[in-house]
Amino acid sequence: MFKESTRGILVAVEGIDGAGKTTQVSMLKRALSHAGERVISSKEPTNGKWGSILRRSAQSGRLSLDEELDTFIQDRTEHVQLKIKPHLASGEVVILDRYFYSTIAYQGARGADVAAVSLEMYTRFPEPDAVFILDVDPVVGIHRIANDRGEEPNHFEDRGSLVQARDIFNQMNRKNIHRIDGLLSIREVHRQIMSLFVDGPLKEKRCAKEYGCDDPFHRSYRWSGSCEWWNLRAKLAVQGQDSVSQSLPLPPGDAEA
Repeated sequence: MFKESTRGILVAVEGIDGAGKTTQVSMLKRALSHAGERVISSKEPTNGKWGSILRRSAQSGRLSLDEELDTFIQDRTEHVQLKIKPHLASGEVVILDRYFYSTIAYQGARGADVAAVSLEMYTRFPEPDAVFILDVDPVVGIHRIANDRGEEPNHFEDRGSLVQARDIFNQMNRKNIHRIDGLLSIREVHRQIMSLFVDGPLKEKRCAKEYGCDDPFHRSYRWSGSCEWWNLRAKLAVQGQDSVSQSLPLPPGDAEA
């Protein structure tokens, strides 16, 4: 795993189309920014040269499997070098709307060797500190695309591909991967992401002590107000160890999908 900074935190929000990723990225970024964290968000495919090719292909017709996989790799390589690594190295929180897990799922759904693609992704690119997979039935995803966004599903969004991609997402099983029911309300999904993030990577990277400043016996850092994580935790309105206040504002313009 890439580790140039002990402070940089990489987060990926994943799932099939229509799962609610973009909304949750926006809400997480807003909450952390309001608490004083330096945060950027980005997306894949990017708007760069290679990402633009992929975005056009979603409307005009997908590339061949080999061409598509290679283009995703080119786009991600540029993304990592020009944006992700520099911001991680400066100690920021980087939140991604899709990352290499989507490549594994969507190219796997087309017939690529899932194990081989997974190995290449984990070898070539930084592994996130936390991955939140929002799980919804493809029927729900397509309904949200058509009704909530008012868009026609593109070539990546046909039901058969989404069923297979969802199955691959659901087979992913690593310590940093958290699966969340995307049918829950926007606020409940956000609450669960916040809880996992605050008591997971944020604690690991910002707490003054390895065992945590919520330890019942060693509390000098939190009593003195010198634990950055404990102070952030309070600002983020965490109620108890595992719950987050639902009073966090919903970013204007965000929809259910």
